[in-house]
Amino acid sequence: MTESTDWPKPQVAWYAVAVLLLAYTCSFIDRTILSLLVEPIKADLGLSDTEIGMLHGLAFALFYTLMGIPIAMLADRYSRRTIIAGGIAFWSIATACCGLANRFSQLFIARVGVGVGEAALSPAAFSLLADSFPPQKIGRALSVYSTGVFLGAVSNSIVDGSRATRSRAATFSVCSQARSTFSPASLRSSSSVQPRRMSSAKRRG
Repeated sequence: MTESTDWPKPQVAWYAVAVLLLAYTCSFIDRTILSLLVEPIKADLGLSDTEIGMLHGLAFALFYTLMGIPIAMLADRYSRRTIIAGGIAFWSIATACCGLANRFSQLFIARVGVGVGEAALSPAAFSLLADSFPPQKIGRALSVYSTGVFLGAVSNSIVDGSRATRSRAATFSVCSQARSTFSPASLRSSSSVQPRRMSSAKRRG
């Protein structure tokens, strides 16, 4: 069997990288947008520095880390495209809920939702990319995908300098709506984002 039948066409595989890169960029924006709104949130909800720290650490980071393991196991067995789309929808709703929270407990639960939803992206994305590129090209694809962190950081800097950060609800709402519309549609638009699973031998070349 030749490489052309083993792996998706290059343009198809790189389309998958582009979609996943955009999703990863949005996920980084959503996880860090809270840091741009610390003072407005403290003023609106009367939160202490300790509670702000819990929203950044315990609420997001702990559940993001823990949920990545079981979600990775699901990605080995079920549709990775569906897992990614479901995760994006879940964290987008949770991000919007962050802007609607009226007390610390509500905001804490919403941040947990962001962490759980975002935990679905990278495990399934890594699996998809491993099945989309031959071994000699997978490093290039993963490095492009990983630039989503830096693109997200740059985007947050732009948001920080805009008038949007003056409104907590508006900022969270804009962040959630953008990816809730693009990503499920993009994932459904091409079967490229769901390549057939390769054996470990083929991945090693």
